Amino acid sequence: MARTVAVVDYGMGNLRSVSQAVMHVAAGTDAQVIVTSHPEEVRGAERIVLPGQGAMRDCMHELRASGLQEAVLEAAASKPLMGVCVGMQMLLEHSEEQDTPGLGLFAGNCLRFRLEGQKQPDGSRFKVPQMGWNEVFQKPHALWAGVPDGTYFYFVHSFFARPADPAHSVGETEYGARFTSAIARDNIFATQFHPEKSAAHGLALYRNFLSWKP
Repeated sequence: MARTVAVVDYGMGNLRSVSQAVMHVAAGTDAQVIVTSHPEEVRGAERIVLPGQGAMRDCMHELRASGLQEAVLEAAASKPLMGVCVGMQMLLEHSEEQDTPGLGLFAGNCLRFRLEGQKQPDGSRFKVPQMGWNEVFQKPHALWAGVPDGTYFYFVHSFFARPADPAHSVGETEYGARFTSAIARDNIFATQFHPEKSAAHGLALYRNFLSWKP
């Protein structure tokens, strides 16, 4: 019997690239990947991917309006769940972006980069949003298997997570200052960067997620 992986479609995620990446790594396995806007399919899946793109307030509104919020919260209580980009930020309690409450699965907040006047080593000014490739420095977690420490991943974001418990930070990146770029606890793992846009090592994260047994 196929194991179902549900990519949650609440109208805001980078669904095409995320689902194609997950389908690519699932090929040849017993995992069946579905893109779904139905709460019952999220509840019935073995594991969940929560993408997100755009403003967090809009993402939270659409997640509630779609009827998927409760199904995601139920899944997060016991099933492997992977958040991506704003899908990571939504897992925290609050974001400075339009003063938006999150799902509260992690204590902590999302803050805006404040880099005005700061310059990069090459003399150029830091830009917000951060857009492009940057290194991720790991803390131990099963999903980093086969991914070298300091690997470059692709980012597009103006806000970053600050979990209240430093133990929940499993990846960090430098952009003006060091910030958390991956969070995890128990059965949940999430990244600020886009694994689906990060070539082979991004695919390795999705592959590891499919076989992860937290």
